[in-house]
Amino acid sequence: MMEEWVRSEPYFKLLGCQVEEISPDFCRIRLPFRPEFHQAGGAIHGGFIASLIDTAGVGAVLSKVEHSAMGGSINMTVNYLTTARGVDLLAESRVIRRGRSVVFVEVSVTSPTGEHVAHGSVTYKIGGSGRTE
Repeated sequence: MMEEWVRSEPYFKLLGCQVEEISPDFCRIRLPFRPEFHQAGGAIHGGFIASLIDTAGVGAVLSKVEHSAMGGSINMTVNYLTTARGVDLLAESRVIRRGRSVVFVEVSVTSPTGEHVAHGSVTYKIGGSGRTE
């Protein structure tokens, strides 16, 4: 399940994400800050925050799915609530509805002080390529 995915996911390793907790329908992941995450204006680039949301969302999905049944994210929405500068980010994701082949997840991203940085939702298709054809 999740442990196998963490070991085999190159993008997860590239970002340097750290799983802090995994339980059925829940995942908490930390993204340790690196200076490369800053954009020209000094804030952490939104693409890294979106990647964290997607990664944490998939973690919650895979907390109850066999690795062989993996699929892919088919939709993601990100709302940026404030800028973050030079800090680790923490994402907590919870499955809000699990169907037979589609799972809906809500994700909250906070700073170390608990300030809400972003909120997202991930829709994940279990099995196949993640495409809805």
